[in-house]
Amino acid sequence: MKNDKQDGMQQVEDAKKTFLSGENFYTHHFLGAHQVEEGYVFRVWAPNALSVFLVGDFNAWQNDLPMEKDDASGIWQIYTDLANEGDLYKFKVMQANGREILKIDPFAVRFEKRPGDAAELYQFPEKKWKDGLWRGRSKRSNHFKRPMNIYEIHASSWKQHEDGTPYSLADLTEELIPYLVEMNYTHVEFMPLMEHPLGRSWGYQLIGYFALSSYYGTPAQFQDFVEACHLNNIGVFVDWVPGHYCINDDTLPYYDGTPQFEYIDPDRAKNNRWGSINFDLGKPQVQSFLISSAMFWIEMFHIDGIRVDAVSSMIYRDYDDGPWTPNHEGGNRNLEGYYFLQKLNAVVKLAHPNVLMIAEESSSETPVTGLIESGSLGFDFKWNMGWMNDVLRFYEMDPIYRKDHFNLITFSFMYMMQENFILPLSHDEVVHGKKSLMHKMWGDRYKQFAQLRNLYTYLMVHPGKKLLFMGSEWGQFLEWKFDEGLEWVDLNEPLNHSMQSFTAELNDFYKNQPALWELEDSYDTIEIIDADNTEESVLTFMRKGKRKKDFLIVILNMTPIERRDFTIGVPYPGKYKEIWNTEMQKFGGTWTKHNEACQSEPFEFKEYSQVIKTTVPALGVIILKPESINTRKR
Repeated sequence: MKNDKQDGMQQVEDAKKTFLSGENFYTHHFLGAHQVEEGYVFRVWAPNALSVFLVGDFNAWQNDLPMEKDDASGIWQIYTDLANEGDLYKFKVMQANGREILKIDPFAVRFEKRPGDAAELYQFPEKKWKDGLWRGRSKRSNHFKRPMNIYEIHASSWKQHEDGTPYSLADLTEELIPYLVEMNYTHVEFMPLMEHPLGRSWGYQLIGYFALSSYYGTPAQFQDFVEACHLNNIGVFVDWVPGHYCINDDTLPYYDGTPQFEYIDPDRAKNNRWGSINFDLGKPQVQSFLISSAMFWIEMFHIDGIRVDAVSSMIYRDYDDGPWTPNHEGGNRNLEGYYFLQKLNAVVKLAHPNVLMIAEESSSETPVTGLIESGSLGFDFKWNMGWMNDVLRFYEMDPIYRKDHFNLITFSFMYMMQENFILPLSHDEVVHGKKSLMHKMWGDRYKQFAQLRNLYTYLMVHPGKKLLFMGSEWGQFLEWKFDEGLEWVDLNEPLNHSMQSFTAELNDFYKNQPALWELEDSYDTIEIIDADNTEESVLTFMRKGKRKKDFLIVILNMTPIERRDFTIGVPYPGKYKEIWNTEMQKFGGTWTKHNEACQSEPFEFKEYSQVIKTTVPALGVIILKPESINTRKR
């Protein structure tokens, strides 16, 4: 027993040292509250505090449990046998200036329901995971050469009960997962699930980096949700915010009365744009804290990926609206943030190479995806914000002007392989007066639906992984409201119902066409047939798979004019069959049958020696596939 105790003490001392050096990626194993023997040990990092008391339900929130400080690490500790699971607690910190304040436990794994923010003693139940087949398949899979179609969701506003209370994770397990399967999505991505006190922040201003928000349910329920997703072949991503945190005084800011988690420079510490506080990403203890948080979510919940929010704000000093100072090299690069992100990705990928790291980053000045050794930040994927902004601007435009702005939908072909991209039609585009995707579309209601089908098809056929925000799949007209459920009543309308069916069938089409993802990390995946037909505003290109005969011909008509006897070049002589048409009656269009198969004819069209003629519906997209061709001639 003596040796066991000595070993335990040595492990704690080693943990403290690596925490201070920024190399402890499991800090949550010793900081915070942990059950030992017949009680709990509590530890908190507050190096410049004058005193710290443990207060909670177990001592009537009185100052009778003083904690002891280890001066070398700045970590305060106490053991008590008074505490029991379910008790609420905080730390009463006398800060460096003598001010006394109740502070949260930064390493708490559960908090009371808001508006309260006391930590709750919680033990994860022993779970025997049943998702081994999914995880084994994921380890063997090349994510860059597999379909990825993500349904983005805000957990508490997907659906709500009749009394206005949000669905819990248990409810989502019962209803959301079958819906994801029915709609043929491959992944679900949650906006932040970590503890946050203000619903209006959508979860992007956190206080609990190791705690599932009690607003959504228990950690055990989220474990069960992820497991059920995996058993239904659905991957799970979670948004995470390591750049900045909630400004509430009783949470992380100036924890011991001095800049602790934040920068010393007040201009760098304050995030003016979002009214929050920026982490000092160069501080070793902060690096240990944040990387431990990422590892906690990956390992405790088996999530398949982390989407890192607001990367630009972490790598550029001038990203915010307030004053800024250049770095020591005279530039705007936030070197601390840059190297932290490289370190984060290196640590995660070494321990969990199959877990995907995704960046929400809006600039083009810094390589984001790829090998760290090449100067990249080391992410697996990056959201293509430029594609999203250009494409939505184009689809909002009156078609009469589209011929003059055709580059908005073709420019992305110039840079599409510079990063590993996800094409997002995300929550950011359907709030704050920007209107829903449906409402953005030009024209009357029929034309809006036609263009929405056109847009979603373009999303699927353009190189890059896919993401669509909840409610957009059926064309919800109202903007998203974070505190209300989606307008499911829309599905009583035939056009909305047809739109939902269209999205489900399109998602299935995407999964079953290897040409849309098999060579996606290479320019070999695409061949432009005609991107210069601005006068008619029709774009044509091919998507190609590994086999020579495995390709699709995509024709997008961006005007409300039907194009009859439309001629395009094709690579081989033979017959081409229409396999997709956005204007079919079952989708809400007017076409009752597909175009007849096209037999090519010898004729020069750009560099092609064969052409086909077909009809392209107004504001529609058709996709053709070779039925019988001669690949020896081109």
